[in-house]
Amino acid sequence: MIDLYYAPTPNGWKISIMLEECGLPYTVRPVNIGAGEQFAPEFLKISPNNRIPAIVDHAPEDGGDPVSVFETGAILLYLAEKSGRFMPADLRGRYQVMQWLMWQMGGLGPMLGQNGHFKLYAPEKLPYAIDRYERETARLYGVLDRRLGEADYVAGADYTIADMAIFPWIMTHKRQEITLDDYPNIKRWYALCRERPALQAGLNVMKDAINRNPQADEKVRETLFGIKA
Repeated sequence: MIDLYYAPTPNGWKISIMLEECGLPYTVRPVNIGAGEQFAPEFLKISPNNRIPAIVDHAPEDGGDPVSVFETGAILLYLAEKSGRFMPADLRGRYQVMQWLMWQMGGLGPMLGQNGHFKLYAPEKLPYAIDRYERETARLYGVLDRRLGEADYVAGADYTIADMAIFPWIMTHKRQEITLDDYPNIKRWYALCRERPALQAGLNVMKDAINRNPQADEKVRETLFGIKA
């Protein structure tokens, strides 16, 4: 059994989707990030970066003590290895997946996160910051659209953990003020992924707990963003 320490965010969705796709049994351990539960000492033992998600695998492949993993890229790789799914066995295919996974972790997620922050949550609208991250968001969408003009899925012909890592961030396109009509290859891929029942099940985990306006609550705003009234 796997414990999933989770909140319904793009990073959280990556792992709930993967667990549903793999069919691995798991128990959701909710982490109320608006209330600061990610800073609790017991959670920091699992995720020292005080970020969700994290997992604890109580039945690791070596039969030893439970294994805890934090950071979404590491978790996706762990679950792919454990399940033997969604990661090619051949060298070239494996590194095609890994490079797009790293692209999401180092580029798409952080830059879209900054774009969303300065558009939606920052107490002061800073034109320089908004323009900088709008342009970088558009650039990254262009990179992905060109790639998806070459292949059915991000890493090639098959659906992999690279798609699972990227999809939740593209789900935020409307709040990012992006229209997928401007990126036809992403639009095709997005619809293809959206049809997957396991992906839909992963997105539905704790769906009712999504907070779309954390900036509206003073305590939540300070906990998440360090912004005091």
